[in-house]
Amino acid sequence: MPNSELMPIGVFARRSGLTSSALRFYADSGLLAPAEVDPVSGYRYYSADQVARAILLRQLREIAMPLARVEAVLASGADEASRLLDEHVSKVVGDAAAAQRKAAVIKAALGDVPGLPIAVLKGPVLADVVEQVLTATAHEPGMPVLAGLRIEASHEAVTLTATDRYRLSTRTLVPAEPPAQTWAGTVDGDELRAAVAGIRRSPQVRLEAVPYGIWLRVAEREDRHCRLLPEEFPDHRLMLASLGQVTTRVTVSKDLLLRALEEQPGERIALHVADHELHVVPVDDEHPGIPLPATATGQALRIRFELTTLYPAVSTAIGPDVMLDLRGTDQPVTIRSADRGDLTTLAMPIKSDRSA
Repeated sequence: MPNSELMPIGVFARRSGLTSSALRFYADSGLLAPAEVDPVSGYRYYSADQVARAILLRQLREIAMPLARVEAVLASGADEASRLLDEHVSKVVGDAAAAQRKAAVIKAALGDVPGLPIAVLKGPVLADVVEQVLTATAHEPGMPVLAGLRIEASHEAVTLTATDRYRLSTRTLVPAEPPAQTWAGTVDGDELRAAVAGIRRSPQVRLEAVPYGIWLRVAEREDRHCRLLPEEFPDHRLMLASLGQVTTRVTVSKDLLLRALEEQPGERIALHVADHELHVVPVDDEHPGIPLPATATGQALRIRFELTTLYPAVSTAIGPDVMLDLRGTDQPVTIRSADRGDLTTLAMPIKSDRSA
């Protein structure tokens, strides 16, 4: 009979999260043999040191890893197991993306609804704009629309906008062919991001709207379908229209400002504008910080930001110099190129108990 340190299959099943039938299957497969089998009753018993292996086995199967690959992971060291996991996840993600594309083709065929032409844009330009604007997206539980990119087509232009509630990025493109009619929709940001490589290599991209999605039509390449998000996009136009008057304007080298932000040790920084100079300082630090050559006009101001909000807003700006339009310590700052491009980003400051 088994010793008292062994546990019957039912107890082991509860501790490992596997069913008794699954344990029998894995025993027969050679992945998790019981520590002892009673020769008379056939009862299976497991030891406590098998629990960790059983839990890992369950977790691997929960991510749909095939048995052969599970066996390889269980027999590998940590580094090799991590590599095998990465390979498996990459395959699963690739298969899911391929399934989404095929499903879009099937749905289009089922509905037999012709696409509504939205606009014709230059592929490399559209790819750059998508990458720039998508930096302002976020994946938040309960708010999937924040991971989307808003596309609005008028008779003159196409505008792309994204926001994570702390930043808002927007850019307007002049299409190669004027849109025939107005259209607006919020496109899945992850699917657009995955399509960037293909559209970058295409001289022109035709955007067509279909129910629940858009098609990116390209010559001599596979067309890409991106889903529309049904949730309502935040009313960014109201926010833009309600911005206060600019009280302080600073023009500074983009590279110098980014370097100063990188050199600050904390997660929060302050911009101090005074006497026609810009200083990047740690939050709540009286030290003058890093002075930057800049052109500054208007009121003196000390405004604080989360680094994760300000840095990407500056890094995606177009051109060598950026212009910061400030409206006070609790109002969004507008960040854009000082001399070219129309990419505009708004960044929200954090609350401050004082101002300069």
